[in-house]
Amino acid sequence: MTTAFVLGGGGLLGAHEVGMLRALSEAGIKPDLVVGTSIGAINGVFVAADPRGSARRLLELWNGEAMRLAFSETVFNRAVRLARSGTHLHPIEPLGQMLREKLQVTDFGDLKLPFQCVAASIERASAVWFGSGPLVPAVLASCAVPGLLPPVEIDGEHYFDGGLVDSIPVGHAVALGADDVYVLQVGRIETPLTTPRRPWEVGLIAFEIARRHRFHEEMSALPAGITVHVLPTGGGRKSDLAQFRYRDKATVQESIERAYHASAKYLASVP
Repeated sequence: MTTAFVLGGGGLLGAHEVGMLRALSEAGIKPDLVVGTSIGAINGVFVAADPRGSARRLLELWNGEAMRLAFSETVFNRAVRLARSGTHLHPIEPLGQMLREKLQVTDFGDLKLPFQCVAASIERASAVWFGSGPLVPAVLASCAVPGLLPPVEIDGEHYFDGGLVDSIPVGHAVALGADDVYVLQVGRIETPLTTPRRPWEVGLIAFEIARRHRFHEEMSALPAGITVHVLPTGGGRKSDLAQFRYRDKATVQESIERAYHASAKYLASVP
């Protein structure tokens, strides 16, 4: 049996995955491979780098200063950068520096577990999976949210956030040989969508329909013999805009604890 952890995207909502990882660790469930998208690529690479200690390390990371400092510019500086670039609010270098300092590995081959992350190629308009070569550029490409961060260039090609093309990559984990899959998601698929009432909600709802449709299509097309566990977050999500409140850390610990307790209860009920 090959066990995969699939870590989905969702910005600040990725804190839920830290609680899920703690629950999985305490239940004695260990992955043979890890795949991740966007914030799930950041969380996932820590799992692949340190399977035994990743839950603790991520708890410290999410509750510490490192994540905040990656997006610590003032409103004025963000406005200046947007005016100069025309495309994004934040530089991507602080996030890359944080990953290099905290991971202390530089190549996919240095990881203790097989790990892949996905990004959206601008030139090819398609999903591109990274599983070898330099590690940090690939993870940065997977989490380069359009508008917040600039596209990441790798070998002359430019990439945006992997959530645009494969937000919960269950199918890819199965294609890599997994037959026992644990999905660490951020609560989106648990919350019914509602008709948009404000201009900015239209794009969010449209994107959410597309990403949920792909997830459900992949789930319905799984081969026989594949077991998928979708870990619960425990609810409590306030709005579809929560994923973009990337500087608001007030609810991080609450999200971690809620997902931990809900996932621990779920795992205890699994035969």
